[in-house]
Amino acid sequence: MASSMLFPRITLPLRRNFSVGWFFTITIITLVVISPLIVVLQFNLHPHTDTWQHLTDYVLTEYITNSLLLALGVAIGTFIIGVPAAWLCALYSFPGKRILEVLLLLPLAIPAYIAAYTYTGILDFSGPVQSYIRETFDWGYGEYWFPEIRSLGGAIAMFSFALYPYVFLLTRSTLITQSSSIIDAARSLGANNIERLFSIIIPLARPAIAAGVTLALMETLADYGTVQYFGVDTFTTGIFRTWFGFGEAVTAAQLSSILMVTVFALFLLEQRQRKRIRYHNPSNATHKGREIPLHGSHAIFAIIACILPSLFGFIIPVLQLSDWAIDTASTMVDQQFWSLAFNSFFLAACAALATLVIATILAYGKRTSKNFLLNSLINLSAMGYAVPGTIIAVGTLIIFSTMDSWLIEFLDHQFDIKAELIFTGTIFALVFAHTVRFLSLGLQTVGASLSKINHSIDEASQLLGSNLYTTLRSIHLPLIRSGLLTAALLVFVEVMKELPATLIMRPFNFNTLAVRTYELASDERLADASTAALAIVLTGIIPVILLNISIKANAR
Repeated sequence: MASSMLFPRITLPLRRNFSVGWFFTITIITLVVISPLIVVLQFNLHPHTDTWQHLTDYVLTEYITNSLLLALGVAIGTFIIGVPAAWLCALYSFPGKRILEVLLLLPLAIPAYIAAYTYTGILDFSGPVQSYIRETFDWGYGEYWFPEIRSLGGAIAMFSFALYPYVFLLTRSTLITQSSSIIDAARSLGANNIERLFSIIIPLARPAIAAGVTLALMETLADYGTVQYFGVDTFTTGIFRTWFGFGEAVTAAQLSSILMVTVFALFLLEQRQRKRIRYHNPSNATHKGREIPLHGSHAIFAIIACILPSLFGFIIPVLQLSDWAIDTASTMVDQQFWSLAFNSFFLAACAALATLVIATILAYGKRTSKNFLLNSLINLSAMGYAVPGTIIAVGTLIIFSTMDSWLIEFLDHQFDIKAELIFTGTIFALVFAHTVRFLSLGLQTVGASLSKINHSIDEASQLLGSNLYTTLRSIHLPLIRSGLLTAALLVFVEVMKELPATLIMRPFNFNTLAVRTYELASDERLADASTAALAIVLTGIIPVILLNISIKANAR
């Protein structure tokens, strides 16, 4: 009775602590973050231009067909590569498994466009593979057939080897934590390995597989470097051509909105699959089952099945890049290279810092507020990760160019000041676009760290007179230091690899390692591009290893 009387006296001040100032601060931040997406969508209300009519008459069908075929091929490819590897690593033990588990994740460190440049150098007519075939069999040009790497099939292969880790990661996690008792029961009833795989394991892991494939498809539809280099016309390349070739912002935005709606549909599908994963794993009562030891030919099969994806997805590209870099580093690692490295580091650091600050405010707001509208806005601000960088760049450019026009006109009329562009083509605009794109990474990581802190600590702090800001600064931030560092590192590496938004929005005479790699590869200087590409890959290995450590810790 006494406690029930005290309860209102405790909770009321706590609720008041979430002040009107906090509410409006978080609301304004979320509205600013989602503004590029709103701008792109509102262009659907504008009438279609002649350029749109030209696109629908000649190329839009090709964009749609290629995008669908690419997505279908990547879905099949990532499934075929990722699921068997996850099945073997989750349920069986064999020699070298611990090393292979890490190697299977490392393709995440290689952007698909860098893998595409590398394999083009290896498999093109002048590459070492075809040169060896011609020398060995004394064949000349046109006397033998060899698959064309610069094709839709080549793009599907590149994306499949670069993105299968999404399927591998989610499927392995599900199988490790959920299926041991059911699989043991099936084994005791006499089901062999194949029967257990198709009758139990794949249906059981279906939500995780679907979620992994969906993530791979979102990355595929967002890519620009690979499809442009291979000459495959997709929605992303169409947006670039419409913006830079025709100078049509309205039509580019309308194309972007079609792609954005498609990606949103995939995002919602992935969210639905996550809920279903929770449904299949309702308690902590499940335990990791005993791994089945494999010997002889079975062990050799498992090793081959696990090493092939990492061989084609990571080892061969890195070896080829290293070989090129050894030959070209003496000429390519000069003052300009270090300037590019500094630009990349500076841009990634600024974006990581901005993302971390905003993600911390939003994640803390979500923790301390029960307001449905506010929490919905915070969730909406995380949608940027599901949207291609091309679309965010288009929306951001439209916003900042409009603001520049207003400011230039205002300064001219009011103060007779002839100003030039203030926001457009600046580092600030580029950092803003990357913050919008990768805010979800920071928000989810910081939110997960905050969720581990008991709410009683918040209540105790506020009962002692601390407000939300003091509680956050004095208690929560010190407790989530590792989560903040992880969030900043993830965003830093993603910005280092990002190409489309940087390519569109970079300031004049400002290059990064990713853009320089793209430029050199587009000029067929693949060996010269290797040093910058290798630097990007080596930077990406760190968060992949951290990710693997985190997964293993959660699986225990």
